[in-house]
Amino acid sequence: MAMWNRPCQRLPQQPLVAEPTAEGEPHLPTGRELTEANRFAYAALCGISLSQLFPEPEHSSFCTEFMAGLVQWLELSEAVLPTMTAFASGLGGEGADVFVQILLKDPILKDDPTVITQDLLSFSLKDGHYDARARVLVCHMTSLLQVPLEELDVLEEMFLESLKEIKEEESEMAEASRKKKENRRKWKRYLLIGLATVGGGTVIGVTGGLAAPLVAAGAATIIGSAGAAALGSAAGIAIMTSLFGAAGAGLTGYKMKKRVGAIEEFTFLPLTEGRQLHITIAVTGWLASGKYRTFSAPWAALAHSREQYCLAWEAKYLMELGNALETILSGLANMVAQEALKYTVLSGIVAALTWPASLLSVANVIDNPWGVCLHRSAEVGKHLAHILLSRQQGRRPVTLIGFSLGARVIYFCLQEMAQEKDCQGIIEDVILLGAPVEGEAKHWEPFRKVVSGRIINGYCRGDWLLSFVYRTSSVQLRVAGLQPVLLQDRRVENVDLTSVVSGHLDYAKQMDAILKAVGIRTKPGWDEKGLLLAPGCLPSEEPRQAAAAASSALESGCPSGGPEGSLGPEAPTPALPWPQ
Repeated sequence: MAMWNRPCQRLPQQPLVAEPTAEGEPHLPTGRELTEANRFAYAALCGISLSQLFPEPEHSSFCTEFMAGLVQWLELSEAVLPTMTAFASGLGGEGADVFVQILLKDPILKDDPTVITQDLLSFSLKDGHYDARARVLVCHMTSLLQVPLEELDVLEEMFLESLKEIKEEESEMAEASRKKKENRRKWKRYLLIGLATVGGGTVIGVTGGLAAPLVAAGAATIIGSAGAAALGSAAGIAIMTSLFGAAGAGLTGYKMKKRVGAIEEFTFLPLTEGRQLHITIAVTGWLASGKYRTFSAPWAALAHSREQYCLAWEAKYLMELGNALETILSGLANMVAQEALKYTVLSGIVAALTWPASLLSVANVIDNPWGVCLHRSAEVGKHLAHILLSRQQGRRPVTLIGFSLGARVIYFCLQEMAQEKDCQGIIEDVILLGAPVEGEAKHWEPFRKVVSGRIINGYCRGDWLLSFVYRTSSVQLRVAGLQPVLLQDRRVENVDLTSVVSGHLDYAKQMDAILKAVGIRTKPGWDEKGLLLAPGCLPSEEPRQAAAAASSALESGCPSGGPEGSLGPEAPTPALPWPQ
């Protein structure tokens, strides 16, 4: 993230805080209005948190530049900069609790505990870039100061609304709507204060088409005419352009201009209507007849952000794979169900030549489409990496989530990004579910410089189908979808889904429960916030196909993975329900 590295040049007519525009409107404090000692504690806590979140050498320049900018933002003496740099370098970490207690006792924060979240968000967005590392820091600080993370979502939404025209019907003058309007105006005014103070000195390059500009006339009532002039002329437009991409259309505006290598299909489809300062991209692992014939079907419950997309890729081949999975499960259900279960993967090691002959005799039904999709998923992942590196999505944090071959797409996306110099600060979180990829820690090590937040590996120890397709591999192969990834890093979280997922096809069928198990918000929790689903993204309910029923019957005999609700890597290995 490009940092502001020169002193604040405040215009004489631009006050730090605009005068209230309506009688009785409450005064909103900024981080600068804390006492000097508490501003020091605020900055120090940020520095310590950065050193704990991003200790890798690849992130050191970001941490140093962030702290230099924050010291100026808070109008602290330059004499404290070496101390803050030391905190960001990993010194003094034991003082974090002390700084938290100091801040929690501050009268301003007692009256409004969101002040630092507001201030840090405003600082992080002031140059039109929302670095994923900055968002991870804002979330971390918000949690330390005992503020619900939902408040951050509200603040981000209000900031976004402050940068685009908002039209309201006269009928919204009812009491409830009036209160909502007042709250919106309050948050807008706060978040634009910081931008107004640096608007005259912020230089942001604007290229390509322009996104929806800030309406200067409306901004004048929030932050005063001087600040609105700066924002309306260049900074407001430039911030929108930078955050959302020059086209302003989000990822749906991306079209693959020509065939890339072997890739035949690569399109982003909207899962929700709306815009947000962080986005989510979901990647489906296969298509099947009936309910799961569309890319969006498994993600009906996903509510990680208000701007969500699913990647449509190589539908023809994924449908062939889905049909093959159904065929092998339904056609063999009666013949080899019990026999196949006897050879379920044990302790994550797949032993070749131990599978029943009846299953091996039809192996080509799945091997061919599986092999084709393995290759194409890697190519699609590499292409996705270059789309994200080119900032087609704008300069906003991205969360990636996928299951089966969709998780493999993400794996190769991260691999490709890790080889590029400017790969940091784009990806916030990644969630890989039932991933048919290498699970050795050394292969996941490079992801530390790409992913700012969490790397979640969701696996099922009893996934015999995933075991079967890897049956010819070395017995030493660790498959991430079958066992934990043993990488010692605060980002990596292994979640044992064995009690939720009875087999590989359940990753699509049980997605709602899986998302809850790995800590991703689902749609019901957002009903009151008005999450809107894009038209046509939810396929009509259809009866489950006979193949799906056979699949459930076959997979229901897999080990349950311990007591209900046991979802961590520490879950005990289940007793095998068959003779040894």
